[in-house]
Amino acid sequence: MGGPACALELEKLGLGDSVDLYVYEMPVEYQTVQQLIPALWEKHRPQLVVHVGVSGTATAVTLEKCGRNEGYKGLDNCRFCPGSQCCVDGGPESIDSIIDMDAVCRRLSSLGLDVSVTISQDAGRYLCDFAYYTSLYQSRGRAAFVHVPPLGRPYSAHQLGHALRAVIEAMLADLEPPGDTGSGCHER
Repeated sequence: MGGPACALELEKLGLGDSVDLYVYEMPVEYQTVQQLIPALWEKHRPQLVVHVGVSGTATAVTLEKCGRNEGYKGLDNCRFCPGSQCCVDGGPESIDSIIDMDAVCRRLSSLGLDVSVTISQDAGRYLCDFAYYTSLYQSRGRAAFVHVPPLGRPYSAHQLGHALRAVIEAMLADLEPPGDTGSGCHER
């Protein structure tokens, strides 16, 4: 598993004194996700939540543009699947992040990281996508999801931790109001 290891690496690195970083490991369980994500939003009232998950097919750090509401057919670790196959009954088909993932990707490419970064519009219709949509719905789009490859294929936890730090810093810069950095806040 690469997600917890690179998140722990990020926790060690931190995001500077001006950013409070909270790291949680979420179980691969639909019902827990449905309860935990709203509770965390209520508890912390964050500017942004960034979810991190491992994709066995990823060869790059992948920024997910949107979460999907329907099509959840795979059983979770408790052998449960939502009967409606939806995150939120009656919710929109998909929700985009307010983060401009294309701009974030361009910014990261200009930094010359030793990790490849790419964009995706399909987080996979399993717990990663489910958590992302749930968070996007809860926050009106103030969430992001980053898929990372499994450790060692090809990156170390150290490399992924540094890449996650750069990703989150770029996302936070994207959220800053016009005039602060010139990057602007993107509303949809």
